[in-house]
Amino acid sequence: MYNILLTLARNIFFYKNIKLKDNFETRIYLMFIHFSIFMIIHKDKGKKFDQGQYDSLFDNIEYNLRELGYGDVSVNKKMKDLNKILYDILIKIRLELKSEKITINFKLISKYFEEFSHEESSNYKEFEGYFVNFYNYCSKLALDNMVKESINFRN
Repeated sequence: MYNILLTLARNIFFYKNIKLKDNFETRIYLMFIHFSIFMIIHKDKGKKFDQGQYDSLFDNIEYNLRELGYGDVSVNKKMKDLNKILYDILIKIRLELKSEKITINFKLISKYFEEFSHEESSNYKEFEGYFVNFYNYCSKLALDNMVKESINFRN
């Protein structure tokens, strides 16, 4: 799961086309948006998301923080902050909760990506279009294979 999310977050589209900063935070935020979409699709289909995959994601992030040289206290604080960010994204990404479509919440996205100054910018529209298309693609996949097959998504 972690490697698939990392591959999706490293998509050159985000850095070349959208011109997002290529740094740790950007990749984590992109991973969390993709992960949130997986969780939303599970909920939409009436299935519970596997807690093991959630735990594995955060175990891998913690491991990478330690590899980057963060100490125990810093890792614990950072992990707590990242957990809050994931839930912020998960709860707020979809504007219309009653809709089965995904509509991206600009206020939420602009909170984490300073590159988006207004909702009508062409970069934001491309970003939003990517995630709407990603949601539509993944929602058609079988839940058992959705994460593995999501790697084949092409915008």
